[in-house]
Amino acid sequence: MTDRSLPRRGLESAARAWLAIDPDPATRAETEALLAADDEQGLADRFGGRLEFGTAGLRGALGAGPLRMNRVVVRQTSAGLARFLLAREPRPTAVVGYDGRHNSKAFAEDAAAVLAATGVGATLLPRALPTPVLAFAVRDLGASAGVMITASHNPAPDNGYKLYLGGEDAGSQLVSPADREVLAAIEAAVADGAGADGGDPAAVTIATDDVLERYVAATAAVGGATGSLDWVYTPMHGVGLGTVRRVLAAAGLPAPAVVTEQAEPDPDFPTAPFPNPEEPGTLDLATALADRTGAALVLANDPDADRLAVAVRTDEGWRRLTGNEVGLLLGWRIAQAAGPVGGVLACSIVSTPGLARIAERSGFLAVETLTGFKWISRVPGMRFGFEEALGYLVDPAVVRDKDGISALVVVLSTAIELAGEGRGLLDLLGEIEEAIGRFDSHQVAVRVDDLRALGAMTSRLRAAPPTTIGGLEVLEADDLSTGYGGLPPTDALRYRLASGARVIVRPSGTEPKLKVYLDVVSDAPTVQERAAATARTLEALRAAVRPLLGL
Repeated sequence: MTDRSLPRRGLESAARAWLAIDPDPATRAETEALLAADDEQGLADRFGGRLEFGTAGLRGALGAGPLRMNRVVVRQTSAGLARFLLAREPRPTAVVGYDGRHNSKAFAEDAAAVLAATGVGATLLPRALPTPVLAFAVRDLGASAGVMITASHNPAPDNGYKLYLGGEDAGSQLVSPADREVLAAIEAAVADGAGADGGDPAAVTIATDDVLERYVAATAAVGGATGSLDWVYTPMHGVGLGTVRRVLAAAGLPAPAVVTEQAEPDPDFPTAPFPNPEEPGTLDLATALADRTGAALVLANDPDADRLAVAVRTDEGWRRLTGNEVGLLLGWRIAQAAGPVGGVLACSIVSTPGLARIAERSGFLAVETLTGFKWISRVPGMRFGFEEALGYLVDPAVVRDKDGISALVVVLSTAIELAGEGRGLLDLLGEIEEAIGRFDSHQVAVRVDDLRALGAMTSRLRAAPPTTIGGLEVLEADDLSTGYGGLPPTDALRYRLASGARVIVRPSGTEPKLKVYLDVVSDAPTVQERAAATARTLEALRAAVRPLLGL
């Protein structure tokens, strides 16, 4: 799909054919400039293949050509999606949403118009709204599919096309074999020019605010607490603020102080060029506001509000909780609230093993899935699911995807209850540690210039599995490319070590880098001993990563 080896004449021909169907003056001008400059590399980067239909659909930089996100790609993709849906049922429907990024509204309108023109009943959400609202709308409206135009927390030049399926998929993102079937339908649509006319905008239904209000009511119901708490919120230049305010009011929770500089949608993300709340510095404006107002808690959504970041004040300054720590807090609270009802706690394979300890202690089942909420959301009987990259699913009956707003409600409600007892979130983490042991984690990313280097590293490990890592004996080595333990095959290697430590090596699905996930645990008698033990083990494992990879 991304072969950029077309000969010069082929690139020029592809670019000129693209000009004939491109409705966007900006991308037309981009293509014309490349042709006029005889820029072979620029043409190859845009016309030498197509964006891959990956984990959650399409995502890439804005620009001209099939290797960029643009109106032609959106129309072609929507024409293919329509064919896929019509092959499954005679009168399918779809709901389309969008965030505040560059071109998001235009892309959403194009997607809905093409779907409507091909016989799919298309509904467009009334304005830019969070991704969880679209995920909710798929189930709420009984739609056959949902399309969300978003690039989540990617930088400003990017956008994307995220796909959900209704019916038996219950509003989850698509998985195999449906992903392959959608891809084949898109390729067929591209081959015969489907969608090039832009569809039928007049046939699109514009949703009322009723869908949003039902999402607000359902989300408010996951939490709620009496009491007051001073806290700070930032939507990170995204679309979360309006919906968060409605949910807080419905839940009877205190309103936050809002970071003014990041309050309104701004597709250029001027104060957070990489608007991922995991990134260093992205919460600086929020913690500064908390310092001025005396707040002890900061909560942040990413631009499409499907992720949540948490920071708490300590005597030493602000501490941002890791995704694993928030996952343990939420899993603990949900398991405690469920009591004897039980159920399943689920997380991705690269998230903390501590959730399994909570499940065991609480009478729940623990399930590990592949990375991504398209897998987590499908676990039968799940009461809570998460992955370490700040994604949490606290109410699967409402949304079958990560939802940073419902997670915010539960975290805030917990913080308010604890404040009424004279405690905070760190005290609860300490209580969890006393019950299940101390779990710490770290991630090492190794970037490469040549993607082939990633395969060489994992191939070497498969050919000669290590017997020790960081001085710890390897007790078990799992090659997940074979679908170990009932998981679908994925390119990852997992090593279980002495002392309960774990190392996972996994190439990134979206970037030219290898990710190495380190997890350690200590059941030592005291807080100090546990902290010292996990720190020592993590340091030894960090030092072992590059030798492990042959670097």
